[in-house]
Amino acid sequence: TTMEEGRKEVFMTAHEYKAVMAVNILENAGIKSVMMNQQDSAYKVFGNFVVYTSEEDYEMAVEILKNLKN
Repeated sequence: TTMEEGRKEVFMTAHEYKAVMAVNILENAGIKSVMMNQQDSAYKVFGNFVVYTSEEDYEMAVEILKNLKN
């Protein structure tokens, strides 16, 4: 899913604290990321908090966050 040019979704969760954790973990690894809160949208989709990162950092970010998903 692309939010804007060059951004890719790396993490999605229904829990804000997990999204914040994901952002912090990525920042510590030197990867810039953006958290979006989709709770205000008309569609109550599963995973209201989405973390995006740049296309270049995508692979590494996914690898780093793998453990957080479980």
